Amino acid sequence: MAKKPTGKGPTGKNTSGRGQRDLTVKVKTAKGRRSSSTRWLQRQLNDPYVKRAQAEGYRGRAAYKIMELDDKFRFLVPGARVVDLGCAPGGWCQVAVPRVNALGEKSGKAQGYILGIDLQEVEPIAGCELHVLDFMEDDADEKVKEWLGGKADVVMSDMAAASSGHKQTDHLRIIALCEAAAYLAFDVLEEGGTFVSKVLAGGAEGDLQKLLKQRFTKVANVKPPASRSDSSEKFVVATGFRG
Repeated sequence: MAKKPTGKGPTGKNTSGRGQRDLTVKVKTAKGRRSSSTRWLQRQLNDPYVKRAQAEGYRGRAAYKIMELDDKFRFLVPGARVVDLGCAPGGWCQVAVPRVNALGEKSGKAQGYILGIDLQEVEPIAGCELHVLDFMEDDADEKVKEWLGGKADVVMSDMAAASSGHKQTDHLRIIALCEAAAYLAFDVLEEGGTFVSKVLAGGAEGDLQKLLKQRFTKVANVKPPASRSDSSEKFVVATGFRG
């Protein structure tokens, strides 16, 4: 009587799981590369959102963060005028284009407008107007409204200050950056508009939350699935600008 297959190959090793082996990419620490850089690179190479972004043509995994936030709060609607602060490399703009109908491809739907601004030049994105601008300049709000031809319906920001390696310092820096973005939003948003910004959980954001609750009817704090679980990053979504 024939023996039942054991799932073992000629060397005695189990081969029944062929096609299901661990495909995790391992990265060796190269000369001159710090172990933290090696860990970051290994995480990037094995991140499903990074792989998905590459396959779907987005400029970074952050595209899925704004996608998930909009799926929940529905602020990128056809006809919306959107300002993306610190827009490089452009993933958030890419997501916004079809959702606000910036190219006018959805017949019968209002055509939106996307203005991306950053300190550096950004590769062109169909359906977006991109400008190099420091949004903290005194007349930045006037320039934004001039380019928009009016006020915005959405101001969004995925900006983060350069990391110092000190958690508390980085937290304070990004809160300050978010506050500056919020003040610009106060100047350029239409009544009823939405402000979306990245923050870092930490304890210094109380004043920011208080400020936003005074100016918006609803303020939510969200960690979208695309945000890495080991990151203190979260997003504030403030809707119903009081004007």
